[in-house]
Amino acid sequence: MATPLFFSTFEVTRQAFHRTALAYAIVNLKPIVPGHVLVCSTRPAPRLTDLRTDELAELMRAIQRVGRVVERAYKADGLTIACQDGVASGQTVPHVHFHLLPRGQKGDLFAGTQNDAVYVELEKQEGVLPQDLASATSESHDDSGSSHPLKMDADAAREPRTLEDMEQEAKWLAGFFNEDG
Repeated sequence: MATPLFFSTFEVTRQAFHRTALAYAIVNLKPIVPGHVLVCSTRPAPRLTDLRTDELAELMRAIQRVGRVVERAYKADGLTIACQDGVASGQTVPHVHFHLLPRGQKGDLFAGTQNDAVYVELEKQEGVLPQDLASATSESHDDSGSSHPLKMDADAAREPRTLEDMEQEAKWLAGFFNEDG
């Protein structure tokens, strides 16, 4: 079994679909658009300037590779790639990570005059990320042992996801890397 992956203090191994020694990619707990993923440094450094040169280089290579796979998997025409670096920028999890959101010229939720609204949604998501991650680490069970979907503040636009849903998407996306060899 592979070494567990942590996004800050949250264990995210089951969400991972790509990993190298210095970077990894995970599916998102509450995606803004289908295919919204995170690419993170393996070492939980809080800021970009805290990464060593080799870590930063590997993180950028992972963003390129994951980006190509996500575009292909979700039939996207482009990507929005964003990083909130530090508390003042809206970062709430002290671990360097990039959001990759597949985008399309047609049918995109944020197309046309709403294109920059994607950043407003990213900021909203980042603000509640620590609470959502804490919820994900302890899936609720009733007295019979049956599991229930993770408790999240789901809105109409974003469907709540279970660990099983995220693991299934991660396995599907990992298959695209296997096609590349």
